[in-house]
Amino acid sequence: MVKTDGKAAGFDALDRRLIHALQLDGRAPFSKIAAVLGVSDQTVARRYTRHRTTGAVKVLGLTDPSALGETEWLVRVQCAPDAALPVAEALARRPDTAWVGLMSGGTEITAVCRASGTEHTDALLLQKLPRTPSVVGVTAHCRLHMFFGGPQGLVNKSGALSEAEAARLRTPPPDPAAAPVTLTDGDRRLLDTLAHDGRTPLAELVTVTGWSPTTVRRRLAELRTDGVLYYDVNYDLRLFGHGVMVALWLSVAPAELAATGEALAAHPEVAFACATTGPNNLLASVVCEDVRALYTYLTTKIAALPSVRTMETAPRIRHIKGAGPLVATAPATTGRRR
Repeated sequence: MVKTDGKAAGFDALDRRLIHALQLDGRAPFSKIAAVLGVSDQTVARRYTRHRTTGAVKVLGLTDPSALGETEWLVRVQCAPDAALPVAEALARRPDTAWVGLMSGGTEITAVCRASGTEHTDALLLQKLPRTPSVVGVTAHCRLHMFFGGPQGLVNKSGALSEAEAARLRTPPPDPAAAPVTLTDGDRRLLDTLAHDGRTPLAELVTVTGWSPTTVRRRLAELRTDGVLYYDVNYDLRLFGHGVMVALWLSVAPAELAATGEALAAHPEVAFACATTGPNNLLASVVCEDVRALYTYLTTKIAALPSVRTMETAPRIRHIKGAGPLVATAPATTGRRR
């Protein structure tokens, strides 16, 4: 990392290429990544270990809710200013939440809640949250279709790797099972471990699951082929030059929803985009260098989408929890999406 006056100035070109490589294949051997990047194995291992230790970069093994028959809910919670942070932290501690953040003036919390059925979701959305002191409003929108996100990753739009280099690391696309996959207890232990560290060594995965090395390798391949498991990279957005993240809630004519979502997904600034239920039927997470760049984006690229009828912007002012389990050492501004 280049430094000025003892402070980190951002990821350098090799860091960015390494992050791009890990996004394409989070468990690729360092030797394979090194061959693509044109550096030594030791250089790749040293770079990754340094950033992993500081929390600037982390590979996570995550699950796709649709492959497990689960539903994702995008939750917005309005709170009194003095209660927003404690409520957000309480939400972040739940195992069924992700992407918890404080938005706008610190009075709104956004979170993603996953549920395998309506009963558990109702318990959180309709009972516990509205009864929480200082919570003045709760809305929840079901994610209907994802245009960009999941294993794709914002870094894939960075151009850090050439297409030829990316092709050497890109894994085959999944072939999802016709019906939701049912996980065994061993699968859950495996996936829970990968959710904390997607590059957990094979020997540790063997210990956690009680399986042989051959069985672990086979099951990892099966879970990826079925679309259950994918690898993601959480990284400090500030070190990539992104100083502003904003949630855009757009209202789009139904006939134009698919086309508008695909257009948004192609924008370099869009880290996540999905169709949702509710009056605002399209959500996008946008990252920009600064407020001026955000204004330019809104008044050019968003303004050029003819089907957008209304737009609501909600800047994120504090990151509480990302895609993986809650950890106390997580950077303040990490990840790529939501």
